[in-house]
Amino acid sequence: MSYYIAPPCLKEIEELYRDEDLLIVNKPDGLFTVPGRGPENRDSVLVRLKDKYPTMTLVHRLDLDTSGILILALSKEATSHINRQFQLRAVNKYYTAVLFGVVKEDEFTISLPIGPDWNDRPRNKIDYEAGKEAVTKVTVLDRDVAGNQTRVVFKPVTGRSHQLRLHSKSIGHPILGCDLYAHEEAFKQANRLMLHATGIGFVHPTKGKWVSWETDVPF
Repeated sequence: MSYYIAPPCLKEIEELYRDEDLLIVNKPDGLFTVPGRGPENRDSVLVRLKDKYPTMTLVHRLDLDTSGILILALSKEATSHINRQFQLRAVNKYYTAVLFGVVKEDEFTISLPIGPDWNDRPRNKIDYEAGKEAVTKVTVLDRDVAGNQTRVVFKPVTGRSHQLRLHSKSIGHPILGCDLYAHEEAFKQANRLMLHATGIGFVHPTKGKWVSWETDVPF
């Protein structure tokens, strides 16, 4: 059976912070978080860092083409604590994206349920009958009327697969460079998916204090 083979990722993982419990990294676009399907897609954050950090556990993921901040737990206590924060929606994370078209509203919320599109995997779809709750808060940063683009910040309340890509498409403003949900014009306007996990904040699992990190947007 055929499957997608990702081009080699020559970019490095940037380590932003490390202590006994946590490793915070900046993942480059084009690198899997965990190995993809098939031996050709083994290169990933997990494979690259596992020998250096044998106790490392992933507590969340980013899509192959999404760059930005990832939390990696280095102890069982940290894994449990951070997983719980994700379950309680207590982790504050936000993304920067560039969308096709000029978005009119300055701030708004997209609340549309998401489920798998079994007839067109790996895509998902808006599914009002069987989909799971998906909520995204959107704030416009800048409008490029001449370029027909809008730069936004996404604050996902939920964490469904492809949520930001699909919610963007659903309002008629797909993310530039998105190979799964953008129409041809929007896809060709960028040489990568214009989506970056810019910042994250949560309660440190052992220190008990709020910690946060932010990265520069590479586009």
